[in-house]
Amino acid sequence: MTARQAAYQVVLRVFEEDAYADRVLRSAAKDLDGRDHALAQRLAFGTVQRARTLDHAIDKLGKRPVRKLDPPVRAALRLGAYQLGYTDVPPHAAVNETVELVRSARLERAVPFTNAVMRRLSEGIASLLAALPEDNPHAAALKHSYPDWVAELWWEELGPEEALALMRAQNEPPERVVRLNRRKSGTVEGRPDLDLPDALHVERVDEEALHAGLIWPQSRGSQLAGVVVGSRPGERTLDLCAAPGGKATQLEGDVVAVELHAGRARELEENCRLLGADNVTVVNADATKLAPELTGFDRVLVDAPCSGLGVLAGRPDLRWRSRPLPELQAELLRVAAERVKPGGTIVYSVCTMNPEENEAIVDASGLHIEELGEEWPQFRHPRRPEFLLTQPQVHGTAGFFIARLRT
Repeated sequence: MTARQAAYQVVLRVFEEDAYADRVLRSAAKDLDGRDHALAQRLAFGTVQRARTLDHAIDKLGKRPVRKLDPPVRAALRLGAYQLGYTDVPPHAAVNETVELVRSARLERAVPFTNAVMRRLSEGIASLLAALPEDNPHAAALKHSYPDWVAELWWEELGPEEALALMRAQNEPPERVVRLNRRKSGTVEGRPDLDLPDALHVERVDEEALHAGLIWPQSRGSQLAGVVVGSRPGERTLDLCAAPGGKATQLEGDVVAVELHAGRARELEENCRLLGADNVTVVNADATKLAPELTGFDRVLVDAPCSGLGVLAGRPDLRWRSRPLPELQAELLRVAAERVKPGGTIVYSVCTMNPEENEAIVDASGLHIEELGEEWPQFRHPRRPEFLLTQPQVHGTAGFFIARLRT
């Protein structure tokens, strides 16, 4: 399996089988060395992210609708077009490798067509992409490869300039940041973050340190949400949506970590063991139907499922499957208010850039809002200073909305 073959498998399965890009890559690239694995990831994730724009280029220059192509040909052309349009891969290499992918799929009859389309793309894709406008949401969505509804949302919420900056930011590779696990001692190379005590900027994730439980890959936005919980020894904290455990294993005191899906609950338990977080008890249950004895907590963390519009840089296929989940978020916040003791605190966090799932949920809850903007001025929400909002185009990290509340 070469890097391009692994990337091809990711592109094919994401769009034809609705598979998750990171999971397919993990399997397809498992035998590649570090350099080839990085290449496979860059090609696969970039192609999935840019699929809408690539399809437009193939439609225009290939002279046959993408939707009518055989799936293996469609995947190969998308991957080839990405290399021609967005990387410094030599055009002849991109053309030849794309043809070979179609040939290896035993579609010899499609080889001449693939070769012809790739040659037209090699000659015309650069000028086609450069000429795409971005002066309205629909044009920007095509140029930067987002669903229309996402571009429209950001255009209205942020204005054209910031919306475009956010679109560009989330088409770039995400920051490479890990959280130092203070439960274990060891040396890890990196640059300490100026704002978050355990965040470390690294050139690459040290696999040995990861397997030893010394670090956990976690964006600064995500780490900030865990820090804002403010749990202390002697307290009880409920984490309602805990897997894979990044935030749960940040917390001090006794932690009950709830996860609905059995497989993810097992993964959560394994991660807690790896990080030495023996203060965390994992409960495999529906957070909206918890046992009555799980109540009276000092703090509750609601890191709710959401549309994920703040983490699109690291999850390339999410933009094509994303949807808001306000009803579930409101229900989880209601559960948190029932399970926290009087005077306790609730932290509501979501990794999205969507006011319908962010401030609107908090406003509708009727809970008392604690001011966070003065405590963390560098992450203050631009319109609602009582909240925090990490913004990819501003802070260079995942987008997280964070509120701290009391009953």
